[in-house]
Amino acid sequence: MLEVLASNPPGVFHWLVLSSLLFSIGVYGMLSRRNAIGVLMGVELALNSGALNFVLFNRLLAPATVDGEVMSIFIVTVAAAEAVVGMAIFVLLFKQMKTVDMTQASQMRH
Repeated sequence: MLEVLASNPPGVFHWLVLSSLLFSIGVYGMLSRRNAIGVLMGVELALNSGALNFVLFNRLLAPATVDGEVMSIFIVTVAAAEAVVGMAIFVLLFKQMKTVDMTQASQMRH
């Protein structure tokens, strides 16, 4: 199996398919989950798909620069900050409502 991969490395099409699959799974996770942690995981997958595209197109269009890698580091940093803020909100939601169900969050207004 490794001999086949060594002789035929993945091309741009394969990486774009992987990125679009990651993005699709992330969007599906954001839209279909009622659990707040599942929604955050979907957002992380979609952001990582974008970071993969930055690295891929940087390697394809300007292999001598590191612009894509720098952007992907910024994306990972923003995703980590988003996860921290989101988890803090969900901890407060859990303290108040004893659930992390997103549909129950609208009851906090009353």
